[in-house]
Amino acid sequence: MNENAMSGDNFIGYEYKEISVGRDKEGVYADGYPSFGWQLDKSTAPILGLPTVYLKFKRDRKIRNKAELTRLQRQFESNVSEIEKLEQSKTTTASIAAYTIGLVGTAIMACSVFAFLADMILLCIILAVPAFVGWALGYFSYIKIRNKRIVTVTPLIEQQYDAIYEVCEKAHGLLA
Repeated sequence: MNENAMSGDNFIGYEYKEISVGRDKEGVYADGYPSFGWQLDKSTAPILGLPTVYLKFKRDRKIRNKAELTRLQRQFESNVSEIEKLEQSKTTTASIAAYTIGLVGTAIMACSVFAFLADMILLCIILAVPAFVGWALGYFSYIKIRNKRIVTVTPLIEQQYDAIYEVCEKAHGLLA
């Protein structure tokens, strides 16, 4: 604690908060939480291989407009959560489509193998071609669907960042 917190009339009691966030959202939280009265106490370095970082914050227990700041903070966290969902949605649909196409290609290849084992070489070759095409098509469909989804989702993500900015601006106004 600092000197002001320990002297008699100027005692400051703190409340503490520790949050676990993704490395990519560390800056958003470190920049946003001070708008709600939180001070970054320390940030622990992420453990190698883990995508999360731990941030420790503190703020004055007797902060003005605490209820409204808490409400705005929940709105901030909701907006960040929505951004994370939108970011994840960029690849989810594309992955499902690619896995499905690859699985169909694999099933066709299995039929080709069974045809080979049954000494039906011509059927084996006929089935092997669409199987290889299915495997290759999975990759290209992933790229195409992901790029379309990125174009669709990017403006929505920007809207969420704008909403975060507005929430932080309102909260900062309550602190002044």
